[in-house]
Amino acid sequence: MQTLQRRQFYPMWLAGLLLALTASWVQAADFRVTDTNGKTHTLSGYKGKWVLVNYWATWCPPCLEEIPDLIALNENKKNNLVVIGVAMDYRNAKQVTDFAESMFVDYPIVLGTPEIVRQIGPVQGLPTTYLYNPDGKMVAQQVGLITRAVVESYIASKPARPKK
Repeated sequence: MQTLQRRQFYPMWLAGLLLALTASWVQAADFRVTDTNGKTHTLSGYKGKWVLVNYWATWCPPCLEEIPDLIALNENKKNNLVVIGVAMDYRNAKQVTDFAESMFVDYPIVLGTPEIVRQIGPVQGLPTTYLYNPDGKMVAQQVGLITRAVVESYIASKPARPKK
């Protein structure tokens, strides 16, 4: 019986490992996205800053709950952090921009597409958040609600970069 369980487990474990390795290879070292105002944002353009990319949708309750924290993170210049929101599962651009305005979102909003997801990382559920360090390396990922306190605590736990 134990041998049978190992045989069933091994292929699942191997498949998970291959999926994780494939995901890391697919993820580009840089991304290039254009927000709803027509401004282009690249990861390399934010070198020296933390970059938080948040996939969300207008109908997603946890996404809506985290928007005030994302606004606060983006406004707090001491964090040296930029927030980019990527709207997923929308009817049209006006729906997204009207919604963002009604929520007083002040960070860039990008309309999500399969190409953008390939550049940044997979959407495993909404919300999904990726955090890039000031060197442009993806250092954290969260599926589900994220809070200002968690992000600020994570950033504070990392050593300050030496000034050059």
